[in-house]
Amino acid sequence: MPIEAELKARVRDVPALLAALDEQAEAEKAVYRDRYFDSPDGSFASSGRELRIRTVETDAGVRHILTFKQPAVDAASGSKPEYETVVGDADTAEAIVLGLGYRTMIAFSKHCANYRWNEQDRDLLATVVTVPEIDGTFIELETITETENELVTALEVVRAALGRLGVSAGDLTTELYTDAVAAVLPGWTATSRSRPGPGRRWLPARSRSVGPKPCRGLGRHCGRRSPERGVARPRRWSSSRG
Repeated sequence: MPIEAELKARVRDVPALLAALDEQAEAEKAVYRDRYFDSPDGSFASSGRELRIRTVETDAGVRHILTFKQPAVDAASGSKPEYETVVGDADTAEAIVLGLGYRTMIAFSKHCANYRWNEQDRDLLATVVTVPEIDGTFIELETITETENELVTALEVVRAALGRLGVSAGDLTTELYTDAVAAVLPGWTATSRSRPGPGRRWLPARSRSVGPKPCRGLGRHCGRRSPERGVARPRRWSSSRG
Protein backbone atom coordinates (compact mmCIF):
# COMPACT_ATOMS: atom_id res chain seq x y z
CA MET A 1 0.00 0.00 0.00
CA PRO A 2 1.96 3.05 -1.23
CA ILE A 3 1.62 6.05 1.10
CA GLU A 4 2.44 9.61 0.14
CA ALA A 5 4.45 10.86 3.13
CA GLU A 6 4.02 14.59 2.64
CA LEU A 7 4.30 17.85 4.51
CA LYS A 8 2.93 21.14 3.18
CA ALA A 9 3.95 24.60 4.34
CA ARG A 10 3.49 28.27 3.61
CA VAL A 11 6.62 29.88 2.18
CA ARG A 12 7.66 33.07 3.98
CA ASP A 13 10.78 33.86 1.93
CA VAL A 14 10.29 32.67 -1.64
CA PRO A 15 13.67 33.81 -3.09
CA ALA A 16 15.59 32.14 -0.23
CA LEU A 17 13.65 28.90 -0.65
CA LEU A 18 14.18 28.80 -4.42
CA ALA A 19 17.90 29.44 -3.95
CA ALA A 20 18.13 26.55 -1.49
CA LEU A 21 16.19 24.26 -3.81
CA ASP A 22 18.37 25.21 -6.78
CA GLU A 23 21.32 23.81 -4.85
CA GLN A 24 19.50 20.47 -4.60
CA ALA A 25 18.19 20.00 -8.11
CA GLU A 26 17.12 21.67 -11.34
CA ALA A 27 13.57 22.98 -11.39
CA GLU A 28 10.96 21.54 -13.72
CA LYS A 29 8.15 24.04 -14.34
CA ALA A 30 4.68 22.58 -14.71
CA VAL A 31 1.02 23.50 -14.68
CA TYR A 32 -1.36 21.02 -13.05
CA ARG A 33 -4.97 21.23 -14.21
CA ASP A 34 -6.93 19.29 -11.60
CA ARG A 35 -10.48 17.95 -11.58
CA TYR A 36 -11.80 16.47 -8.34
CA PHE A 37 -14.83 14.21 -8.02
CA ASP A 38 -17.25 13.31 -5.25
CA SER A 39 -20.28 11.10 -4.71
CA PRO A 40 -23.65 12.82 -5.23
CA ASP A 41 -24.29 12.97 -1.48
CA GLY A 42 -20.80 14.28 -0.68
CA SER A 43 -19.92 11.29 1.47
CA PHE A 44 -16.91 10.24 -0.63
CA ALA A 45 -14.95 13.46 -0.11
CA SER A 46 -16.20 14.02 3.44
CA SER A 47 -14.68 10.64 4.39
CA GLY A 48 -11.24 11.97 3.44
CA ARG A 49 -10.99 10.14 0.13
CA GLU A 50 -9.94 11.88 -3.06
CA LEU A 51 -10.55 11.06 -6.73
CA ARG A 52 -8.71 13.29 -9.17
CA ILE A 53 -7.84 13.59 -12.82
CA ARG A 54 -4.75 15.75 -13.32
CA THR A 55 -3.38 17.08 -16.58
CA VAL A 56 0.32 17.91 -16.24
CA GLU A 57 1.75 20.39 -18.74
CA THR A 58 5.55 20.74 -18.97
CA ASP A 59 8.06 21.67 -21.64
CA ALA A 60 8.46 17.94 -22.29
CA GLY A 61 4.78 17.47 -23.11
CA VAL A 62 1.39 16.75 -21.59
CA ARG A 63 0.26 13.73 -19.59
CA HIS A 64 -2.91 12.81 -17.71
CA ILE A 65 -2.95 11.02 -14.34
CA LEU A 66 -5.85 9.38 -12.52
CA THR A 67 -5.35 9.37 -8.72
CA PHE A 68 -7.26 7.82 -5.83
CA LYS A 69 -6.33 8.68 -2.23
CA GLN A 70 -7.65 6.91 0.84
CA PRO A 71 -8.28 8.74 4.14
CA ALA A 72 -5.20 10.00 5.96
CA VAL A 73 -3.31 7.47 8.06
CA ASP A 74 -1.45 10.24 9.91
CA ALA A 75 -3.59 13.15 11.11
CA ALA A 76 -0.66 15.46 11.87
CA SER A 77 0.69 15.42 8.31
CA GLY A 78 -2.42 14.40 6.38
CA SER A 79 -0.42 11.65 4.62
CA LYS A 80 -2.65 9.32 2.62
CA PRO A 81 -2.35 5.98 0.82
CA GLU A 82 -2.24 6.87 -2.86
CA TYR A 83 -2.84 4.97 -6.09
CA GLU A 84 -2.33 6.55 -9.49
CA THR A 85 -1.93 5.63 -13.12
CA VAL A 86 -1.40 7.45 -16.41
CA VAL A 87 -4.46 7.66 -18.66
CA GLY A 88 -4.51 8.42 -22.35
CA ASP A 89 -7.21 11.09 -22.41
CA ALA A 90 -8.47 13.20 -19.51
CA ASP A 91 -11.91 13.85 -20.97
CA THR A 92 -12.50 10.14 -21.60
CA ALA A 93 -11.37 9.32 -18.06
CA GLU A 94 -13.75 11.97 -16.74
CA ALA A 95 -16.62 10.49 -18.75
CA ILE A 96 -15.92 7.10 -17.18
CA VAL A 97 -15.83 8.56 -13.66
CA LEU A 98 -19.09 10.45 -14.23
CA GLY A 99 -20.63 7.35 -15.77
CA LEU A 100 -19.85 5.45 -12.58
CA GLY A 101 -22.04 7.90 -10.67
CA TYR A 102 -19.55 10.44 -9.37
CA ARG A 103 -19.96 14.17 -9.90
CA THR A 104 -17.40 16.86 -10.61
CA MET A 105 -16.71 18.64 -7.33
CA ILE A 106 -14.21 21.34 -8.29
CA ALA A 107 -11.58 22.19 -10.90
CA PHE A 108 -8.60 24.50 -10.63
CA SER A 109 -4.97 24.92 -11.69
CA LYS A 110 -1.71 24.79 -9.75
CA HIS A 111 1.41 26.51 -11.06
CA CYS A 112 4.38 24.45 -9.90
CA ALA A 113 8.14 24.12 -9.86
CA ASN A 114 9.28 20.57 -9.12
CA TYR A 115 12.64 19.56 -7.65
CA ARG A 116 13.71 15.92 -7.28
CA TRP A 117 16.66 14.53 -5.36
CA ASN A 118 17.65 11.56 -3.20
CA GLU A 119 18.32 11.85 0.51
CA GLN A 120 18.95 9.06 3.02
CA ASP A 121 18.05 6.51 0.32
CA ARG A 122 14.70 8.19 -0.29
CA ASP A 123 13.56 9.90 -3.46
CA LEU A 124 12.22 13.32 -2.50
CA LEU A 125 9.96 15.57 -4.54
CA ALA A 126 9.62 19.22 -3.56
CA THR A 127 6.92 21.21 -5.31
CA VAL A 128 6.66 24.99 -5.00
CA VAL A 129 3.02 25.87 -5.63
CA THR A 130 0.89 28.90 -6.38
CA VAL A 131 -2.84 28.73 -7.02
CA PRO A 132 -4.46 31.76 -8.70
CA GLU A 133 -7.39 31.78 -6.24
CA ILE A 134 -5.23 31.48 -3.09
CA ASP A 135 -2.91 34.10 -1.65
CA GLY A 136 0.73 33.16 -1.14
CA THR A 137 3.22 30.46 -2.13
CA PHE A 138 3.41 26.94 -0.71
CA ILE A 139 5.85 24.07 -0.69
CA GLU A 140 4.94 20.39 -0.67
CA LEU A 141 7.72 17.93 0.11
CA GLU A 142 7.00 14.24 -0.24
CA THR A 143 8.42 10.77 -0.49
CA ILE A 144 6.61 7.49 -1.12
CA THR A 145 6.69 4.74 1.48
CA GLU A 146 5.36 1.25 0.85
CA THR A 147 4.09 0.49 4.35
CA GLU A 148 2.53 2.41 7.21
CA ASN A 149 5.31 1.16 9.48
CA GLU A 150 7.82 3.22 7.49
CA LEU A 151 5.75 6.40 7.60
CA VAL A 152 7.24 7.88 10.78
CA THR A 153 10.79 7.49 9.46
CA ALA A 154 9.82 8.85 6.04
CA LEU A 155 8.21 11.93 7.59
CA GLU A 156 11.31 12.53 9.70
CA VAL A 157 13.37 12.67 6.49
CA VAL A 158 10.86 15.07 4.93
CA ARG A 159 10.72 17.28 8.02
CA ALA A 160 14.52 17.45 8.26
CA ALA A 161 14.80 18.37 4.57
CA LEU A 162 12.24 21.15 5.02
CA GLY A 163 14.21 22.47 7.98
CA ARG A 164 17.36 22.72 5.87
CA LEU A 165 15.33 24.64 3.29
CA GLY A 166 14.39 27.18 5.93
CA VAL A 167 10.83 25.96 6.55
CA SER A 168 9.85 25.83 10.23
CA ALA A 169 7.22 23.73 12.00
CA GLY A 170 5.11 26.86 12.44
CA ASP A 171 4.78 27.19 8.67
CA LEU A 172 3.19 23.75 8.22
CA THR A 173 -0.45 23.36 7.23
CA THR A 174 -2.75 20.42 6.43
CA GLU A 175 -5.46 22.51 4.80
CA LEU A 176 -6.50 21.25 1.36
CA TYR A 177 -6.34 23.34 -1.80
CA THR A 178 -9.79 22.03 -2.69
CA ASP A 179 -11.24 23.49 0.51
CA ALA A 180 -9.47 26.82 0.07
CA VAL A 181 -10.59 27.20 -3.54
CA ALA A 182 -14.13 26.06 -2.67
CA ALA A 183 -14.27 28.78 -0.03
CA VAL A 184 -14.17 31.45 -2.76
CA LEU A 185 -16.90 29.91 -4.92
CA PRO A 186 -20.09 31.94 -5.28
CA GLY A 187 -22.75 30.71 -2.88
CA TRP A 188 -20.29 28.57 -0.91
CA THR A 189 -21.27 27.78 2.69
CA ALA A 190 -19.08 26.14 5.31
CA THR A 191 -19.63 22.47 6.02
CA SER A 192 -18.06 20.13 8.54
CA ARG A 193 -15.77 18.86 5.76
CA SER A 194 -14.46 22.28 4.84
CA ARG A 195 -13.91 23.75 8.29
CA PRO A 196 -10.28 23.53 9.41
CA GLY A 197 -9.90 21.08 12.28
CA PRO A 198 -7.50 21.23 15.23
CA GLY A 199 -4.08 22.39 14.14
CA ARG A 200 -5.36 23.33 10.67
CA ARG A 201 -5.81 26.78 9.17
CA TRP A 202 -7.30 28.30 6.08
CA LEU A 203 -5.16 28.93 3.05
CA PRO A 204 -6.33 32.53 2.59
CA ALA A 205 -8.13 33.53 -0.57
CA ARG A 206 -6.36 36.00 -2.80
CA SER A 207 -7.35 39.58 -2.04
CA ARG A 208 -9.24 41.62 -4.59
CA SER A 209 -6.51 44.25 -4.24
CA VAL A 210 -4.39 42.31 -6.73
CA GLY A 211 -6.84 43.33 -9.45
CA PRO A 212 -9.33 41.45 -11.61
CA LYS A 213 -6.97 38.95 -13.17
CA PRO A 214 -8.61 36.06 -15.05
CA CYS A 215 -8.78 32.57 -13.57
CA ARG A 216 -5.94 31.11 -15.61
CA GLY A 217 -6.57 27.66 -17.01
CA LEU A 218 -10.14 27.44 -15.73
CA GLY A 219 -11.94 28.39 -18.91
CA ARG A 220 -14.17 31.31 -19.74
CA HIS A 221 -16.78 30.44 -17.11
CA CYS A 222 -14.70 31.80 -14.24
CA GLY A 223 -16.92 32.34 -11.22
CA ARG A 224 -20.01 30.90 -12.92
CA ARG A 225 -21.68 27.56 -13.40
CA SER A 226 -20.17 25.86 -16.43
CA PRO A 227 -22.91 24.72 -18.82
CA GLU A 228 -20.62 22.10 -20.34
CA ARG A 229 -19.88 20.14 -17.16
CA GLY A 230 -22.09 21.61 -14.46
CA VAL A 231 -19.12 22.39 -12.22
CA ALA A 232 -18.67 25.63 -10.35
CA ARG A 233 -15.54 27.40 -11.50
CA PRO A 234 -13.62 29.51 -8.96
CA ARG A 235 -13.39 33.26 -8.77
CA ARG A 236 -11.21 35.34 -6.46
CA TRP A 237 -12.65 36.52 -3.17
CA SER A 238 -11.45 38.76 -0.39
CA SER A 239 -9.47 37.06 2.38
CA SER A 240 -11.76 38.83 4.86
CA ARG A 241 -14.61 36.51 3.90
CA GLY A 242 -13.93 34.36 6.96
